[in-house]
Amino acid sequence: MSQALTLARPYARAAFAIAQDEGGFAAWSEALGFAAHVAADPRAASLLLNPQLTHAEAVSLLAMDGAGESFTRFLALLAQNRRLAQLPEIAGLYEELRAEAERVVKATVTSAAELPAGELDVIKAALRKRFGREVELSTAVDASLIGGAVIDAGDVVIDGSLKGKLSRLQAALAQ
Repeated sequence: MSQALTLARPYARAAFAIAQDEGGFAAWSEALGFAAHVAADPRAASLLLNPQLTHAEAVSLLAMDGAGESFTRFLALLAQNRRLAQLPEIAGLYEELRAEAERVVKATVTSAAELPAGELDVIKAALRKRFGREVELSTAVDASLIGGAVIDAGDVVIDGSLKGKLSRLQAALAQ
């Protein structure tokens, strides 16, 4: 995994630089997301490894309709350097660079049950205050948490779940 990220990092930075120059962060996100999704499909991945597939055919397979010329040139460069398999990692790193440039923190709130919109707004406001950035929230439900929630915001994880509290209590009692 780390080798794939190491290989993907310069391409993600290059894609980000091009998108920044063009003022097209959203268009590049969409195009990279589509290409990464296609490249991650096992059937497409095996096809992309086929030596009989030309670079142009690979690019036409991965470029969505309406993709810009700079994006298709980027895909051609990836095909030429045999890096199409790294598209999912490139897309992920690109999104991290974009979030940093746009000063956005992406956070996932996992709770034992579906949270009402009002509670999500309170969590979003608290995270905005803590990080000093705009916050994009996504939600997930995991009944095994019993109660409470776990907030995952990149490098910061806040575990306020009942399962987590019980686990910490068990560890403290065991010592």
